[in-house]
Amino acid sequence: MKKEKTYKPDWQPKNAGKEFAVKVVKGKSKVTSKKKNTKTVTKRKQLTVNDLAKGVLANDRKILAKCITLIESNSKTHYQKAEKVLEKLLPYAGNSTRVGITGVPGAGKSTLIESLGLYLIKQGHKVAVLTVDPSSSVSKGSILGDKTRMEKLSREANCFIRPSPSGGNLGGVTRKTRETITACEAAGFDIILIETVGVGQSEITVRSMVDFFLLVMIAGAGDELQGIKKGIVEIADALVFNKADGNNIQKTNIAKNEFANALHYLQSYSEGWQPKVLTASALTGKGVKEIWDVVEEFISVTKNSGVFDEQRKNQSLQWMYDLIEENLKKSFYENEIVKKELNKIEKQIKSGKMLPTSAAEILLNKYIK
Repeated sequence: MKKEKTYKPDWQPKNAGKEFAVKVVKGKSKVTSKKKNTKTVTKRKQLTVNDLAKGVLANDRKILAKCITLIESNSKTHYQKAEKVLEKLLPYAGNSTRVGITGVPGAGKSTLIESLGLYLIKQGHKVAVLTVDPSSSVSKGSILGDKTRMEKLSREANCFIRPSPSGGNLGGVTRKTRETITACEAAGFDIILIETVGVGQSEITVRSMVDFFLLVMIAGAGDELQGIKKGIVEIADALVFNKADGNNIQKTNIAKNEFANALHYLQSYSEGWQPKVLTASALTGKGVKEIWDVVEEFISVTKNSGVFDEQRKNQSLQWMYDLIEENLKKSFYENEIVKKELNKIEKQIKSGKMLPTSAAEILLNKYIK
């Protein structure tokens, strides 16, 4: 064993032995570790088309969420991959009841959907809720708070809630809502509830992708018959006055009777079906069962008459037309010639040297050529 070398400072007596209280030992120089950092960053495994399709069909919620994120992506690579996944899922889709739910702001749509979803799960159904939040026209951002408002429902094993930003689209529905419906149906959800922003007559967009359209309203907010545009009432299969509780019960009953009389003068959207007017309380749960009873009655009537299947076929055609319009628009703005000319023409319009109609014609002609 190597003997430890000691040093005697000036203040230590020359004849001091080991028994002296202080002993100075030469310190060791700082040793730098030559050991390299072996920590490596592991990349996430990229799910293949088969992985995604199998995961969705197995009702794996995480993979379903990833699949929907892929569907909503604007990336060209993601778009192509999503198309392949949807091709595999399509044979397993189409077996759900699709319900669109809209209404005036503050009508309690999210709370009513939660009450309805909890009731349906108790009846043995599997419910997917697609909620659409309005995107800011300035920042393009969205709060996506609907899942927070449906706290009880989000904890249910047989419920899947997917909040998505509207992206500023008409009708308050995301560009890929139809594809998302397909994925949810393939995952085994037999009821799809779609909550829209509620922006007026443009709600016709969601009407073209659901079987049943429910309009949620509130009483006591003014003249109810003038409080919402005629167009959106005409496409509804049922109207429900929410918040029929406490001191508001009488007001909701009066509003219900007024609308029931008025609907007789409007043409029904679904052939052979007279729209119903109901009252309900999302807070107490009263009237929620009656809402679903009306939906089931509607499905039974329209299936027996053939209207249900005809609507589904027309929705598929509308889906095709919407995709054509979307891809044409995207192709137009990504065209290199259009990109070069657009900036010049915008300046001419702003300076008043060119009419917008002429500008549009010039750009379209350049794109076509």
